[in-house]
Amino acid sequence: MNYPVWYRPGLGGGLVIAVIAIIHVFIAHFAVGGGLYLVFAERKGLGERSPGILAFTKVHARFFLLVTMVAGGMTGVGIWFAISVVQPAATSILIHVFVFAWGAEWVCFLVEIVALFIYVHTFGRMDDRTHLAIGWLYFGTAWLSLFLINGILDFMLAPGGWVANGSFWAGFFNPLFWPSLAFRTALAGLLAGVYAFLTTTFLDAGATRTAMTRFSGGWVLASYGGALLAGLWYALAVPGPARGASLASPTLHRALQAGFWALVALGLLALAFVLARPSSLSRPLAFLALLGALVLVGAVEWLREAARRPYVIHGVMYANGILAGEVDGLNRDGFLARARWAGVREAGEGNLLEAGRELFILQCYACHTLHGFNNDLAARTRNLTYPAMLAYLGTLHDRRPFMPPFAGSAEEARALAAFIVKGVHGRELPAGAPEGGGGRALFEANCTACHDEGLVRTRTAGWGRARLRAALDHLSGLNPGMTDYDGTPQDKDLLADYLAAAEGGAR
Repeated sequence: MNYPVWYRPGLGGGLVIAVIAIIHVFIAHFAVGGGLYLVFAERKGLGERSPGILAFTKVHARFFLLVTMVAGGMTGVGIWFAISVVQPAATSILIHVFVFAWGAEWVCFLVEIVALFIYVHTFGRMDDRTHLAIGWLYFGTAWLSLFLINGILDFMLAPGGWVANGSFWAGFFNPLFWPSLAFRTALAGLLAGVYAFLTTTFLDAGATRTAMTRFSGGWVLASYGGALLAGLWYALAVPGPARGASLASPTLHRALQAGFWALVALGLLALAFVLARPSSLSRPLAFLALLGALVLVGAVEWLREAARRPYVIHGVMYANGILAGEVDGLNRDGFLARARWAGVREAGEGNLLEAGRELFILQCYACHTLHGFNNDLAARTRNLTYPAMLAYLGTLHDRRPFMPPFAGSAEEARALAAFIVKGVHGRELPAGAPEGGGGRALFEANCTACHDEGLVRTRTAGWGRARLRAALDHLSGLNPGMTDYDGTPQDKDLLADYLAAAEGGAR
């Protein structure tokens, strides 16, 4: 609320960050694990006195340099640009709290760049011991970069003691630091082996290709086992409230499914096809493994983001940049008057749509687009009437724990509801209570955010009034993605009567 918003309603800033971040995380982990892979591959070539393995390692190192320094550097700069325009308030906190850690990471990155260029361009032109030492220097500083960034990323999900005492060390060595570091280190090794699958396929068939295929497969399997154990440790260390909020998110289930099948595919490729029959590794299979690894990394990052919801810094700042401690004051005094970059300072009958648009941009746009690909608010609210939208805003966080609460006065809630119903959907605003009252009003206020009446009629065809009334007592038992209806028994009776009447009066 204290920064201007980069507003692209059909695109959404969250999608921009996600696309750049997933690609960068994929490359950044490869930059760590790949450095260790190069050192061990070179040692293997030297130990076996194999010119073929050394030649492969040299080519792989050039590919490694191109990917990590060019693509990795570009996406790294892209992340800073994206988060600074999409999440400026959270970015400001991360910079102010961890300025020392960021400075140390940039020093490590500078040493990485120099060491990698020396390593690649002196391959075969420097004595073996010194050349390996340069490789170890690269890997050490790359891992230290991971060490430093890991603490900052995990702070966003589990700030730990920093919330109480503001201590840099309490925030950096947060409850997730060590399990996450172990998991990311194993994931870095896994990606290094998967990348090597691809470069191995460019070798001519023969002893070198077979040897490096087996070597890469063993590397993947060792990292795979470490990632499974560390991933379990990490999942158990996620704070309970964060885990509960993420489990309420429907997107989490899709991410879990994608990550699970990607993990299975990677394990089968490494074990069945590579170690058992290294000659079966082809370029399409290598690309399949690479795709599986990309899906796995994307799923992991998606899950980490889902666990933070509704916060961008857990328990401290909501995803829309509003501090958790500010909500009560904003509800009392109003949001627009305190939003520094709002074009409208107060909501009233004469400017409901204009004020509502400002509220959408400042409170909803961080997660929702309008007629866009990601979290389209227009699609999610197409069934809501104005009274239902207004009622939904009042209980938003209770019904969807992964969404921030609406922060603002009652008049501002009316303005946002008006903007969504009339400004987005073009429907006229009613003059009074919803037509029909009673059960219909309850249905519109409590159900239409997720279900239109036709869908409910289809799903409950032939149920009868008694079964409908019983279902209202345990909705989450029917579908884990639904929240239990917390209305009074009288409200449930009215709602059951309305739904039964919609079924033709069946009792």
